[in-house]
Amino acid sequence: MRRKKTKIRVRILTVFSVMLLLSFSLIGVIFNIVARQYIQINAASQIDTTYENLQRIIEQAEIFAERQPDGAIVFLPPEDWLDSSLPRRNSLQIRANVFIVDDEYNLPDDREVSGDVHDIIQVLKDSETRFASLRYLLSKTDSGVYYISAYQVLDSLILGDNHLIVYADVTGLISFAATINMFFIVLICVMFVGTVIVTFFLSNTITRPIEKLGIFASKIGRGDFSPNDFSFKDEEFDKLNIALNNSAKQLSIYDSEQKAFFQNVSHELRTPLMSIQCQAEGISFDLMEPKKASETIIQEIQRLSNLVTDLLYISKIDNITTVYHAAKTDLLEIIRSCAWRQQPVAEKKGIRFLTNFNETTVEYECVGELISRAVENLISNAIRYASSEITLSCYKFPDYITINVTDDGCGIGPESMPHIFERFYKGNGGNHGIGLSIVKSIVEQHHGKITAKNIINGGAEFTIELPINKTG
Repeated sequence: MRRKKTKIRVRILTVFSVMLLLSFSLIGVIFNIVARQYIQINAASQIDTTYENLQRIIEQAEIFAERQPDGAIVFLPPEDWLDSSLPRRNSLQIRANVFIVDDEYNLPDDREVSGDVHDIIQVLKDSETRFASLRYLLSKTDSGVYYISAYQVLDSLILGDNHLIVYADVTGLISFAATINMFFIVLICVMFVGTVIVTFFLSNTITRPIEKLGIFASKIGRGDFSPNDFSFKDEEFDKLNIALNNSAKQLSIYDSEQKAFFQNVSHELRTPLMSIQCQAEGISFDLMEPKKASETIIQEIQRLSNLVTDLLYISKIDNITTVYHAAKTDLLEIIRSCAWRQQPVAEKKGIRFLTNFNETTVEYECVGELISRAVENLISNAIRYASSEITLSCYKFPDYITINVTDDGCGIGPESMPHIFERFYKGNGGNHGIGLSIVKSIVEQHHGKITAKNIINGGAEFTIELPINKTG
């Protein structure tokens, strides 16, 4: 099943929105928990403090009640019980009050009570809460929000067998907490709108360069390798643009080389094929001596076979998907083997091999097959131009190894020197102009370099330099 794609703008907005919502939600939850605990603890402390003060006041009965001649007790209003010196508000502005009820939640006289007392009594009646379990009960009424506790006083001269109801008014603090919550909600909405705006501009700074670079990449894919002049503020996009421009440049060079390559291949293949065709037609029409024509055909077929072999080899080297495995190899053994394989051709031309090594073995981590082909091509090229001898040298230095193939021929012409490693370039006496280009490709794959020069006593010297510590 194909996965549904989403735009970068949507993903950024989603991530920012979720983070914003989670952050403010977490802050809101923590605030409400802390605020509720703080209010509850301070309300309970205020209730306890008020009750303790009342207990001390009740013990001084003469302050709160007057005994009448008939023995009746006159209860003073609750506001007269609490002296102005008693702490009725704490630092959080929680106001504590008290009133008296009997077991049926009735007041001891017919005095008018405030709305908050009436609402509290009604709530307690409706909830059927027992006095014994009435401790710090949070109650919401029409007149406000309160924490309520009940205390029973037995056989009291002042209170009789009634109950003290002490309550702390936390309406203001609860309202303040609700205001903070509303502020959080408004802030979330404002921040969400801000997030949408920021996301829009932020995503544009990301998507616009990507769209431009995507169009440029599509042009490259269609074969248009012309570079662009984009300039981006972000370093990463600028580096990517430079990399794409470099890739386009390399692909343009590669494309030009491939076109020239196929043109040259067509020409090189056509020449031996036409020669073979002419010789075959001459035999067919009795215009040529069969034996002589057959020798020419065999030579051209051999030439064609060698050309095809070189073309396949150079194609293999250029193929970026080809995987080679390097291993420790004795370069001296490779040089000796190459010379041994070319010995019959050299002897036929009266050429001898000389060797000059400064080590008994020179181990090097490389692809032995490729290095062998490079050395063999250099030796084959030297045989073509040498007069009497070819010197094969190998020197090991601390940072690099050199392989030298030197002949005593006429040297390299000044007009040919800049082009001898180009594909299909043929100097005087050249074959098909592929051998030295293969050597160059192989050496560069090993992060080395190859140079050519004319020596003082006549002849040419080709030098392969291979780094011991490869980089790149």
